[in-house]
Amino acid sequence: MAILLGVDTGGTYTDAVLLQDEDKVLATAKALTTRHDLAVGIGEAIDAVLRDSGVLPGQIAMASLSTTLATNALVEGQGGRVALVSIGFDEADLKRQGLEDSLKGDPVIKIKGGHGHAGHEAHPLDLAELKRALQSVAAGVSGFAVASHFATRNPAHEIAARDLIIAETGKPVSCSHELSAKLNGPKRAMTAVLNARLIGMIDHLISAAEGLLKNRGIDAPLMVVRGDGALVSSAMARLKPIETILSGPAASLVGARWLTGETDALVSDIGGTTTDVAVLRDGRPKIDPMGARVGAFRTMVEAVAMRTTGLGGDSQVHIAREGLTAGVFLGPRRLMPISLCAVTWPDLVLRALERQMALERIGDMDGQFVMPVLGRDRTAEGLSDREQRILERIGGQAQEMGLVVSNRMELSALDRLVSRGLVMMSGITPSDASHVLGTQDGWNAQAADLALALFARKRTGAGNRLADGSQTLAKMIVDQLTHQTVEALLTVAFSEDGHDWGGLAPEALARHILVREGLGHHRGLMSIDAGLNLPVVGLGASAPNYYVAVGKRLNTKMILPEHAGVANALGAVVGQISMRLSGTITSPSEGRFRVHFTDGPQDYSSADAALDALETDLKSRATDQARQAGAEDVRVTTERDIRQSDVEGRAVFVEAEIRVAASGRPRIAEG
Repeated sequence: MAILLGVDTGGTYTDAVLLQDEDKVLATAKALTTRHDLAVGIGEAIDAVLRDSGVLPGQIAMASLSTTLATNALVEGQGGRVALVSIGFDEADLKRQGLEDSLKGDPVIKIKGGHGHAGHEAHPLDLAELKRALQSVAAGVSGFAVASHFATRNPAHEIAARDLIIAETGKPVSCSHELSAKLNGPKRAMTAVLNARLIGMIDHLISAAEGLLKNRGIDAPLMVVRGDGALVSSAMARLKPIETILSGPAASLVGARWLTGETDALVSDIGGTTTDVAVLRDGRPKIDPMGARVGAFRTMVEAVAMRTTGLGGDSQVHIAREGLTAGVFLGPRRLMPISLCAVTWPDLVLRALERQMALERIGDMDGQFVMPVLGRDRTAEGLSDREQRILERIGGQAQEMGLVVSNRMELSALDRLVSRGLVMMSGITPSDASHVLGTQDGWNAQAADLALALFARKRTGAGNRLADGSQTLAKMIVDQLTHQTVEALLTVAFSEDGHDWGGLAPEALARHILVREGLGHHRGLMSIDAGLNLPVVGLGASAPNYYVAVGKRLNTKMILPEHAGVANALGAVVGQISMRLSGTITSPSEGRFRVHFTDGPQDYSSADAALDALETDLKSRATDQARQAGAEDVRVTTERDIRQSDVEGRAVFVEAEIRVAASGRPRIAEG
């Protein structure tokens, strides 16, 4: 009998589940995610499932962790300050593929170097300039990203730069060639920047989980879910935290398949920060060939084809001021719900809301609070004097926002502190609306009602009050969440349908007047019907509050399985370890076949010899990585993609790619 522990750390809740022999749920539990010390929330969830099941810590054979923290960080623009070492790229390259946006003003060190398409050195690497630049940059960053021109064809310059940075600074370095074997240097550079930004956050999470398991007497290997749904060892996840983006959503897909037995469905997982939508076909999630998309970023990380939208139970509520009709829209920023903020600081929150309600005029910052993320370094790298002063005003507890910031410059500084994960904001959210409507409880419903009543008094673009009270506004918010969820599901459906829609973007189709009228079964001179042709599996703790209406609107079956609220934690323990590697062979001249190995290119005199050498190398490395990740009984599959051109009636070798996958179930502790 093997007992497996699955844990999912989300933006709002940490879930835990105990599974026996991969087919029986023994216990499930939820605890609030404690961002100041993740071990607290993880420990509370684990303690609850152990207590409810009667299982002893020593009986647990494996623990596995999925998380939405990396995904949420990218959606909300959070993470450490990093420096990009750009080798051989020009200014135009820095503006491509979202690289400039991903930097967010962080420093760039540009040095000469890089390679050509065939792996030859284009320019000598200027390590002296790199060493000089490090002296002025290193103290203000938490890590480095290194990207060199055509590094996937020859990584020598990235490796040399990495070794120098580590020797000079001792800080973590992310090399682009270690994250993807594909071309497109700016996109690889952007992926390396995001990876470097996430290292501290994921390392903190894994350290918290490992320390907690040890303290509880759980002597079992810890696995982490990757964005493609596969499991890896915690050591591997530390090196490549970018691979854990979409970890939670990928685990939810695995969990949805296990919970429902559905082989063909849309899966929609609503959390506190995001809604993640993907398609199950023949029981398998599709892997996105273009790389994982999270918010505004399209990375080069292999992950499930999933669309992540900044829409969740804790999404910020905004007034839609354009137009004359009253309305709201949600996201993408996550706030601490007022009802939850009032659990920790009830007197402060209730007194402030009651005082603001008594005023004749509602201020822009009324009904909003700010608080420190406790346990974070208050003198973090790169903080301005203004940012430091705001941190000092906030102190160690929640404060009314209007007492902390007084002008636009200070508001911008506060936004930067939120992005750095040092400060959190509280305001009204769909979770507060659910407390007002009575579909959710557990937090402070009185505070939610006061906050919504206050917000309802704000003015629309026409100068009228937004709503006539908290109940009306609460219904508006929930209806808007339904509307935005429907749009997210339709966007994925149009995107993955495989039909040519005349060049219209999926987002435009999801909002098209004919689709909207068809969902409502328009009957006039025209008869228009529209809806999804697959069922939707709704996951997440709040899915029952919102998704019944979503299914009705989409004219499809909505499946809300038992244990839907802990699907991510379930998916974390029923997945497999899988390592996928790829390599390329080019032909720089007739009769020469160049294999681009990870330690540099090597030429062969025949295509067969080159193909065999690359396949042998990939199989060996993939198998080793799978075993290092904790797999046993490793199975290996191989695909060859050979591209040839017809020249004067004969086939001429152009390029080849070999893809290898090594997979197996994780080893479990014995006894």
